[in-house]
Amino acid sequence: MEIEFKILTLNCWGIPLVSKDVQPRMRSIAQHLVESDYDMVCLQEVWTVSDYNLIRDAVVSSYPYSHYFYSGVIGSGVCVFSKYLLEDVFFHQWPLNGYIHKFQHGDWFAGKGIAMCRVLVKGFSINVYTSHLLAEYNRMCDEYETHRMLQAFDTAQFIQLTSTAADFTVLAGDLNTEPGDLPHRLLMSMTGFTDAFNKADKDAQEPCYTNDGPDNTYTASALLNKKYPGKRIDYILYNSGSNTSVVMKKYCRPLPNRVPNCTFSYSDHEAITATFKISRKEGSIQNLNLSTRAKVLTECIDNCNLALQTLINHKRLYWFLTAALFLLFISTIAMDTPFHQPVLIHVIRVIITILIFFTFIMATAWNMIEKHALLAGKLAMEVCLKQSPEKGI
Repeated sequence: MEIEFKILTLNCWGIPLVSKDVQPRMRSIAQHLVESDYDMVCLQEVWTVSDYNLIRDAVVSSYPYSHYFYSGVIGSGVCVFSKYLLEDVFFHQWPLNGYIHKFQHGDWFAGKGIAMCRVLVKGFSINVYTSHLLAEYNRMCDEYETHRMLQAFDTAQFIQLTSTAADFTVLAGDLNTEPGDLPHRLLMSMTGFTDAFNKADKDAQEPCYTNDGPDNTYTASALLNKKYPGKRIDYILYNSGSNTSVVMKKYCRPLPNRVPNCTFSYSDHEAITATFKISRKEGSIQNLNLSTRAKVLTECIDNCNLALQTLINHKRLYWFLTAALFLLFISTIAMDTPFHQPVLIHVIRVIITILIFFTFIMATAWNMIEKHALLAGKLAMEVCLKQSPEKGI
């Protein structure tokens, strides 16, 4: 017995009030789905329920089963559409998701995590995972590298623990990490995933970017002027079960550079799709490269240690700022009314009080939350490292 399974993933870039041409792009994405023949569709950055409903209502005849994964303050932005009944769905939110005071980034408010759904296709149990890791806002000085690394580790553990009975496992989404980056190496070494891109023929691999590409209308002009080639951060990764054999038949970017009869692209990311042939075979044991895994885990543990030391420095800084602001507040009590404006001194005191509250929370509750999340990830990595004979590396 064998089946074919076709999956698509796309970051839709649906940020309210920020993203451009959201409504026409969402309608165009829905139209493409109706005209195509995917078994499962994984979308990210569908940030509003109205956009999800727009797509769902348009594709319901082709994809009767769908699910939006609610999380955080504004929602995870992740949703799936399926031809097959969703047997199980689950969302695991990561403990580290950026910072609450970084309003301009917004990742914390999304409550990002890893979404899972299970479908049965002609007797084959298939686990589909989709996710959207913490964004990389500055590659030269990435303040979220450790957060993203722990998200990748958490994702790998979650997939390992929930996919043991699956005949086929696939992770499709925007992982916000390029091949060779530490989070990418960690995820691949922990799971033994195969990257569909690497199994594609040469024509399908060109162009290889999925974001900030030179042919995308939403790529920043500064990058175009530098002739930036784009980056590959969207993936379809897969594994076969112990009693199945999987062959990747086709990998491609199914969407044109422009929406038909329009001057804009479908998103600032490129959609990718892969078709797999899944068949039964005698049981076998998957072999992981334990040496590579041990080296990557050691590097990640060192990264956690550095992050923990940075947290200690941040705690000291915020305590110092709290004390300094408190002394400043005390000094305003004896201060004469400046410029004969009594309201001004009250405004200053209110501002200082807010700042004291912020620095106090950052020095105490928030510092401990991040510290405990880092320690939890580090200790789990150490457990994994002890399983490897190369743990001394």
